[in-house]
Amino acid sequence: MSEQHRTVAIHVPVLARVEGEGALDLRIEDGNIAQLRLRIFEPPRFFEKFLEGRHYSEIPDLVARICGICPVAYQVTAAQALEKLFGVELSPWAHAMRRVFYCGEWIQSHSLHIHLLAAPDFFGCGNAIELAKIAPDEVRRGLRIQALGNELMDLFGARSVHPVGVRIGGFHAAPAPSRIRDMRDKLRAALPEAEALVRWAARIPMPSDDQAFVAVAMRHPTAYAIETGAIAASDGLLIKADAYDTYFAERHEPHSTALFSTYHQQPYLVGPLARLNLNRDRLPANIQTLLTETGFTLPSRNLFHSLLARAVEILLALHEAARLLDDYTLPDSPWVPVTPRAGVATGCTEAPRGLLWHRYEMDADGRVINARIVPPTSQNQGRIEEDLRLSLLNFGLEHPDDALRLHCEKVIRNYDPCISCATHFLRLNVERT
Repeated sequence: MSEQHRTVAIHVPVLARVEGEGALDLRIEDGNIAQLRLRIFEPPRFFEKFLEGRHYSEIPDLVARICGICPVAYQVTAAQALEKLFGVELSPWAHAMRRVFYCGEWIQSHSLHIHLLAAPDFFGCGNAIELAKIAPDEVRRGLRIQALGNELMDLFGARSVHPVGVRIGGFHAAPAPSRIRDMRDKLRAALPEAEALVRWAARIPMPSDDQAFVAVAMRHPTAYAIETGAIAASDGLLIKADAYDTYFAERHEPHSTALFSTYHQQPYLVGPLARLNLNRDRLPANIQTLLTETGFTLPSRNLFHSLLARAVEILLALHEAARLLDDYTLPDSPWVPVTPRAGVATGCTEAPRGLLWHRYEMDADGRVINARIVPPTSQNQGRIEEDLRLSLLNFGLEHPDDALRLHCEKVIRNYDPCISCATHFLRLNVERT
């Protein structure tokens, strides 16, 4: 049988170096992609159902358990949604420290993904240990930056994994000024390392993979959107969080336990590259200058630039956290009183992996009647499948099966899909007819 008319079935039964359990089925017939399915088969955890009947004061700690990598995103999104419903006005101190807290999560999550999950793919390495053999200084630097992000989360959350510092109305406690001074010094000291990381990431050879896609991310009138802002899209959309359902929809697909999200019935991109594409003008001037020096042009249509986008956001988060801690003073109280009320609460923030949207229906006693949470990975699922299809065509279906498998892995890991860690390497079964 000729290469042109062969049928190849590639099954990636377990995706490694991603957060969770998933698989990929790819069938090529007569030189064309006949079937491509990203299957997510991790069992549903029913977190939204668990929230029903819970008091509002419990929600931040409960939703933090949804993700061990980005618990701050879930906590802050839930808190802001309920605070808006309850008519709570946070103090300027709490507003600023929520952003600092969130910066810690961006720093640790982005650094983990760059150095342990994604970068090995671009150096021909099977894992971070192999990468450390050829780029030891860069990996050590990445781990130092990640540890600093964890330390910043611990400062406001009492611990970095499933932190417990957030409450509706602010924080349970305010860190002592001495701890803040120590953290601020560490953040300032890390800025040159983060700048070096951006330059290193910009030099990593990336596949040329031009694609058209709609980018969706939050946008703020003056700042780079992290924890506050409206929902924007690259086609001009700009809406508040409570209008999300009017433009975005979720649907079940038979091959996945996770929902697929669409915008005008089409896939869309969320995450660091979508944020940079929509918000470059909100970056500090020194970071914009650095991007110009590296030759990183925005908006980018190459999804592999997501790794560089994460490095840029690490530098931004360090810059923001240090700036906001410069004038730190102890507040009279780290929280304000809360009076619950019945109604529907919606909120959104930018988790490291992209837009995170929450909706809660509450009763007059402040208990959850029902909850709905739309995480970034479900929003990116359709885009991942479309990316795989287009990227494989750009890459060339004539490549050997093993090369096709590795390219598919690279594409999927580039999104940093949050579906709990798989620690073993991928197996591949190929059937030919």
